[in-house]
Amino acid sequence: MNNSLEYYKVFYYVAQMGSITMAAERLCISQPAVSQAVRQLESSLNTKLFLRSSKGVRLTREGELLFHHVKVGLEEIWEGEGMLRRMQDLENGEVRIGASDMTLQFYLLPYLERFHELYPGVRVTVSNGPTPETLGFLYHGIIDFGVVSSPFEARPEVQVTKVKEIRNVFVAGDKFGYLKGKKLDYQILKELPCIFLEKNTSTRKFMDDFLEARGIVPEAEFELSTSDMIVQFAMRNLGVGCVMSEFAQKGIEEGRLFQLTFQEEMPKRHFCMITDGRNPISPAGKKLLELMIER
Repeated sequence: MNNSLEYYKVFYYVAQMGSITMAAERLCISQPAVSQAVRQLESSLNTKLFLRSSKGVRLTREGELLFHHVKVGLEEIWEGEGMLRRMQDLENGEVRIGASDMTLQFYLLPYLERFHELYPGVRVTVSNGPTPETLGFLYHGIIDFGVVSSPFEARPEVQVTKVKEIRNVFVAGDKFGYLKGKKLDYQILKELPCIFLEKNTSTRKFMDDFLEARGIVPEAEFELSTSDMIVQFAMRNLGVGCVMSEFAQKGIEEGRLFQLTFQEEMPKRHFCMITDGRNPISPAGKKLLELMIER
């Protein structure tokens, strides 16, 4: 662009209003300044843009051609500026989050509900997947932040904040009632039909690492994609399931499941909030993070 954007802005308002005087009032500048800007633009383009009369000004054919493009360009710029201001004011915008079914159900949902009440114009997009997938989304800038469950390995630039303590438990239905109340050794899992999550999940990795450190590698009778399904399979006496305790709580309260007791408890683990210092977080994303931190 060879000419200042301000010249085109003056040209736009003179053409819209058909009057140098009215354009000057709209722009809050003097009439001579408006006339000078028009002359400068005409000189640089080597063409006449306006025909002047006692009633004001009107566009020449060349002026009409230029105005058609200038109008589109300037109004697009102003619309973009307006959208950006509204986004910063949380009138609209978007938050992009990565989370698993587990972190959504047992951590994020209350915050998302509160955030939606406060900022109903903001769109919330959740990329649902296990921890490794959420980390990939974060590395590629697809999400503002993620909530994942430990253990996991992340790049050095990823900032990790523990937000909730969780624990794994083994549960079973009444078919395995003979185990209820006994202090068990984890070796017994090698003799029982076991129901586990798929291997690409942090819950499964945590369990596998814990058991392997004790020389125990149980065979999975069923490998399922969600903890909810593990609970359903266990309630139907298809085996002993390993899930985060919250998933089994209702079944235990209803008497359809019981928790196995072992001589050694599995260590606690955590839900963690992850951000990438290299990627900027949207204004709406920052506001949601603030809401979560204020808990």
